[in-house]
Amino acid sequence: MSSFGTGQTLSRIEDLRLLTGQGRYVDDIAPPDALHAVFLRAPMAHAKIIDLDVAAAREMPGVHLVLTLEDLRAAGLRVDMEGKVLRNADGSDAAAPERPLLADGRVRFVGEAVAVVVAETLDQARDAAEVILVDYDDLPVKVDLAPGGAEVHAEAPDNIAYDWQLGDAAATEAAFARAAHVVRLRAEDNRIIVNSMEPRGAYAEWADDRLHVCASGQGVWDLKDELVRAFGFPEDRIRVTNPDVGGGFGMKGMTYPEYFVIAEAARQLGRPVRWMSERTEAMLTDNAGRDLVTESELAFDESLKITGYRVNILSNLGAYNSGFGQAIQSQLFAKVLTGAYDIGTVHMRARGVYTNTTQVDAYRGAGRPEAIFALERTMDQAARDLGVNPVELRLRNFIRTFPYRTASGENYDVGDFPRVLGRARDEADMAGFAKRRAASGAKGRLRGLGLAYYIESILGAPDEGAAMEFHDDSTVSMFVGTQSNGQGHETVFAAFLSARTGIPIDAIRVVQGDSDRIKQGGGTGGSRSVTVQSTATIAMIDVMVAAFAPFLADELGVPEDAIVFDDGAFRAEGSNRTLTLVEAAEAARAAGRTDLLRHETRARLPGRSYPNGAHICEVEVDPETGHVRLERYTVVDDFGVLMHPRLAEGQVHGGVAQGMGQAMMERVVHDDTGQLLTATFMDYAMPRADDLPMFRFLHEGVPSTANPIGMKGCGEAGTVGALAAISNAVQDALWDRGVAHVDMPFTPQRVWGWLQESGGNAAS
Repeated sequence: MSSFGTGQTLSRIEDLRLLTGQGRYVDDIAPPDALHAVFLRAPMAHAKIIDLDVAAAREMPGVHLVLTLEDLRAAGLRVDMEGKVLRNADGSDAAAPERPLLADGRVRFVGEAVAVVVAETLDQARDAAEVILVDYDDLPVKVDLAPGGAEVHAEAPDNIAYDWQLGDAAATEAAFARAAHVVRLRAEDNRIIVNSMEPRGAYAEWADDRLHVCASGQGVWDLKDELVRAFGFPEDRIRVTNPDVGGGFGMKGMTYPEYFVIAEAARQLGRPVRWMSERTEAMLTDNAGRDLVTESELAFDESLKITGYRVNILSNLGAYNSGFGQAIQSQLFAKVLTGAYDIGTVHMRARGVYTNTTQVDAYRGAGRPEAIFALERTMDQAARDLGVNPVELRLRNFIRTFPYRTASGENYDVGDFPRVLGRARDEADMAGFAKRRAASGAKGRLRGLGLAYYIESILGAPDEGAAMEFHDDSTVSMFVGTQSNGQGHETVFAAFLSARTGIPIDAIRVVQGDSDRIKQGGGTGGSRSVTVQSTATIAMIDVMVAAFAPFLADELGVPEDAIVFDDGAFRAEGSNRTLTLVEAAEAARAAGRTDLLRHETRARLPGRSYPNGAHICEVEVDPETGHVRLERYTVVDDFGVLMHPRLAEGQVHGGVAQGMGQAMMERVVHDDTGQLLTATFMDYAMPRADDLPMFRFLHEGVPSTANPIGMKGCGEAGTVGALAAISNAVQDALWDRGVAHVDMPFTPQRVWGWLQESGGNAAS
């Protein structure tokens, strides 16, 4: 059998299809007779709708239907969307204002959908949308991240959605009172737009009084559950599918209003209806990421051991609660609140603020990059303030005994943080940094080095299902409950099944994203996919072997307990005869045992895994222009047992690139009326290949005890470490020029401005 699962790298099965234009994305596979939907969107951030007149639009050529919220209500559709709501520190429920599928008498952000036009062609739908008459009465706009200001929702006094706390405030205050040293840092975590290669899209169709919604998403079951709720149908009347998906990054992990509206339009018209977001439309309406301010404080004793940690967070939720919006900068931030450090006394207060902007929700890492960013920025500031090497400060405070229960309740099962950091220090040649800094100085450039040590908690449902079906052409279908967004699941899952069963990899077809064919699943998010799906696959193989054993015992004329399965084949002790799984299935088919041709089960992880690692970044700054360039970047990760090194490396590279984008150039900007000023690729910068240095993927794995394979998820790790490492490097470069504090993104204009303000520019 293959040695896959212990470090073997295989070429990606799906690449040929995807790279030659044969991918099957939503916009490729919509029914040819589908009508086109166009949404009329609010041009202002906050206003009452005084009048909404769609009569002229309904008479436009090619128009089949125009719907407003009142039309949806009249059709019996439930028009509010669900979102996770926290419990406040005082035990009360957090704010839960209704989020309507279409505007309900008021718009609260630029881009909020007011009506939908469905027409024969896309141009006809666009033309009709332009003749809809809406009379707005402007309301005061709230865009700043602070309590108070113009009221967004009456249910949220001072626009505070929640006030959530964790830890012991009194004990933490006492720790700070006793501290020999206290270090404080205020850091801004800028809002970004996800900009997946494939924008959001969906089509809906009805057949035999049954709804099918095909959407570009990260799983089908949450959307199915919400469609059941909205339409009031039994589950068997709704099918949801995800085809090929061109990037999700958390943004496609939740539902959006458009999917429900086009489903109702298709029901009323008896024809399929399709909708595909245009790029500016996506930038206006896709859930954004990050957008928070943290105030962090670390208390140290005389030996520079951390004795207390206190964090205060204000985060922007946008205009409404999105699916997981309230949980991101509270519960999920808290998962890795204390990072890789032995900190027993903590207090965290997190408050979410409503503003007249697009909703904010999960983006690669979902709370964990934000938590590590705050902590690791403060750790580097502490090293600077206390006059200690940043590596040494971390080594003094690392957790060294496992399992370890953190102050926020996480159970770190294993780790060797000093070994990983030591490898990173050596690979990055930190000892040679002074020489490189001097060389940069000789050219009139500023050079800085930044370090971040991250840890993250794998999230998402801890259980998953797997199923396998044998076909009469000797091929096998493998049914999985996760959903690939481009990560290479077809390769890794098929290779894993092949390695465990001996079935040729080219005979295995991975089936995903269909609620009819896979009754339950957790989708993809929180770096869960390979860990939970492989665990479920192992359990499914055990079920399958047990099911075949009595049948094969009869076939071979031996006792059932004599049947063993190893090295890809069934055999009986004392017999020379062997049967591969495919041969066993063929024998079962010939004997009429169709019950042996499909096997499935569910499995649950015994615990979470905690990938961790060190990022070391070097930057060079041109003080005359403010331009920052990444010169060197070193990553050493602990992902436990590597399933597929090449895929893991790709995930790290992509994660670092997205972190670099946020740190160096990406930034959402609204004016004081709530207009989005960065709504095109002309105005919103994203990284290109030549913005990144070459770097290697280095691995120091400590096998996890929380799953049978010993792996740790890797999908978000690159982003979790990158923000702080790059920020710390820029701060280090500018420190000697009198710039005491920097905040992302490090655009030339901002960096040059800080140098001017500090008097530390080249001309001073």
